[in-house]
Amino acid sequence: MHIRPYEAADFAGLDVLWREAFPNDPPRNRAEQSVPAKLAMNDDLLFVAVEDGKVIGSIMAGYDGHRGWLYSVAVRQSAKRRGIGTALVETAEGALRRLGCIKINLQVRSTNAAVIEFYKGLGFTVEEHISMGRLL
Repeated sequence: MHIRPYEAADFAGLDVLWREAFPNDPPRNRAEQSVPAKLAMNDDLLFVAVEDGKVIGSIMAGYDGHRGWLYSVAVRQSAKRRGIGTALVETAEGALRRLGCIKINLQVRSTNAAVIEFYKGLGFTVEEHISMGRLL
C-alpha cells in the first residue's frame, strides 16, 4: 500500500470507496461534486491510498491560512485495521504542517463512536463547539 496525491485515473475507485464508506451522504458530498470542486482549488490536498492498483483509502484536507480541516477520511471495509487510516491522517497532517498550519479540525457524527475513538487515539480531542451549516 502506498499513499499519493489523487490522480484523474483514481476517480472511479474513489467514487466506489466513498459510496461504501459514506452511504447516506447527500449528493453534494459525492465524488462527482466534491472531487472537481477540490481539484479546482489546486492545493494538492487530496490523497489516496492505493494497493494493487486499487484505491483503498482517501483523505481530503483543506487550509485557509488559519486552520486546517480533514474531510472524507475513508478506508475500504476490506482493508480496515491495517493502519491505513492513520497513515492517511499523518500524510495530510504533514502536508498541512508544510503549509504552516498549526491546528487541524474535523467533524465526526456524534453517533459514530468507533470513528471518535480512532481520532482520540491519534491525539484529537472533543471540543465543546456546536457545528452549524447552511446550504447556499
